[in-house]
Formats: sequence, structure tokens, C-alpha cells
Amino acid sequence: MSRKLEGKVAIVTGGSTGIGLATAIQFAKEGAYVYITGRRQAELDSAVLEIGNAKGVRVDSSRLSELDALYAQVKAEKGQIDVLFVNAGGGSLLSLEAVTEEHFDDTFGRNVKGVLFSVQKALPLLAKGASVILTGSTAASGGTPDFSVYAASKAAVRSFARNWILDLKGRDIRINTLSPGPIETPGLVELAGPDKAHQQGLLDHFASLIPLGRVGRPEEVAKAAVFLASNDSSFINGSEMFVDGGIAQI
Repeated sequence: MSRKLEGKVAIVTGGSTGIGLATAIQFAKEGAYVYITGRRQAELDSAVLEIGNAKGVRVDSSRLSELDALYAQVKAEKGQIDVLFVNAGGGSLLSLEAVTEEHFDDTFGRNVKGVLFSVQKALPLLAKGASVILTGSTAASGGTPDFSVYAASKAAVRSFARNWILDLKGRDIRINTLSPGPIETPGLVELAGPDKAHQQGLLDHFASLIPLGRVGRPEEVAKAAVFLASNDSSFINGSEMFVDGGIAQI
């Protein structure tokens, strides 16, 4: 049975944990050689062992010089990029009254600036037929208490996809947004703090809001990413795919 990404070169930013790690694992299972990035070397090293056919590169996506070094390495080693999954980012809960300049700069630096330049600087390496996948969020489609800065940053990501497909018209490069709902990842549960009971309470709260009655698993998002990365989605461009159990659809 042929694999969907056989011989492809893929990059997964923020690939050392959560959705990024699950997706990198799935890409490798489907035949891709995977570069993953992250800000913590120990987590990168551990993830590479778990993925198999992969290499970890320490990168803060909001630092342009580090992106330049990443793409220079990929160019020297592989020559092109077939799949770019721009997943690095994050956020935290803060009410409108509590938002600080530091909080805003950190969130938009990771989720907007990092996404913009991760794609821009990859353009010379993106092969004909390449797939670019941006990680969005259901937070951009509705309201969540104390999450306005994060939600706004993810709305910007969705807007990027709509506009970039026009900028790249004629290059045969697809750009789509993959928007997870609540997924049981370290990034989600840590919003509730270190207390395990509080973390479970947060998961239970989200499960009560989701039509399927549970939160999602990282591998469920990864399988959707494989679809967008592969030729199975060859005429899907500029779209937003929700992997959310229905929460953004009601």
C-alpha cells in the first residue's frame, strides 16, 4: 500500500509536543522526512527519537535570524520543501483588564509574526504542488472569556491564508488553515495551571460544550493534517478545516 507522503520533505514548526508532535509522527509514517522545530532542545531530542525519520532544529519562530538558519539548513540538506505545517504558537488566559503589552507582543509574536515569516522565508524552497498548512483555532470563530488576544491572533492566521493564495496564484502552492477545537495537549491543560484536578476540570468543561461530548486527541488533528498535506486535497485551497467535534459549528 502506497504512503501518502512518500519521498516528501516536511517541516513542522512547534513539532516537539502536542499537535505538532502527533502530526510529525503521522507525516513520517506516511513516508515524509520531517524537520521539527521547537524552543527547547531536550524536548526536540526526545521527539526526534519518537518520530523516527526526522531531525530537530532549535528555532524560535518569532526570531527571523533563526528561521533563516533553519531554511539554509533545509536547502543544503534536502533542496526543497513539499509540506510546511506552521504550527508553532500559543497563548494564555488574561482578561481585557489584565492584558499587558508584554502579553500582546508575546502572543502576536508567536502566532502572527512567526507564522508570517515562517511562510515568507520558505517561499524560495516550496516545491511545485507544495502544501502549506497554518494552525488556526476555533477561538477565532467565537468568543471565549479571557482569551481575546489569542483569538485575535488566530483570526489573523485565517486571514493570511485567504490573502496569500492570491499572492501565490500561479505557483501551484496550496495554503489552508487547520483549526482544532479543544484538544488534550500540554498547552491546553496548562491553561488551568499545574493542579491536576483543575486541569481535569477544564477538560470536563470543554467536553460539556462539544457536541461529540469529549475533547479531541492530537492524532485526530494529525490525520486531518495528512489529508491537507497530501494530493488527496489537491483542489482545496484557502479553506479552513475544523477538527473540533462540532463546537464551532453550533
